[in-house]
Amino acid sequence: MKRTALIRELVNGGCYLRRHGKKHDIYVNPKDGRKAPIPRHSEIKESLCELIKRQLGLK
Repeated sequence: MKRTALIRELVNGGCYLRRHGKKHDIYVNPKDGRKAPIPRHSEIKESLCELIKRQLGLK
């Protein structure tokens, strides 16, 4: 999955960018305060995308 598509799904789910790191960006779900790091690769494996969504409480 493209990184931009994943970020679009996260933002549509109510998450926002908390901060930029060196190799990852941290996104937060304000409903329950869950955080997840998003790598800065152009392509992210589907299994990692599902893990990130689960960590943020989406789906």
